Amino acid sequence: MVEVKTTLKVEDVNDFIIEKLSRFFEFFPKYKGMKLYGAVAGIRIEEESDRYAYRRGLLVLTLSGEGMVVILNDEKFRPKEW
Repeated sequence: MVEVKTTLKVEDVNDFIIEKLSRFFEFFPKYKGMKLYGAVAGIRIEEESDRYAYRRGLLVLTLSGEGMVVILNDEKFRPKEW
């Protein structure tokens, strides 16, 4: 599940986790028992929200200078299962 913002802030990361990721199976019970991973994407990243999302177990995506999507997480990253 991906949350996309023009400007990504820490508040956006928290809202995504609390309002969407943590309640996903409540709204879509047929997917219970399956793995759910979260990701946030932003063109601009403020307030070190990328580091915050990383520490919360989310994939972090942004655009490169060439308009391509780039995953900012390093090889040490382990996503959280929701």
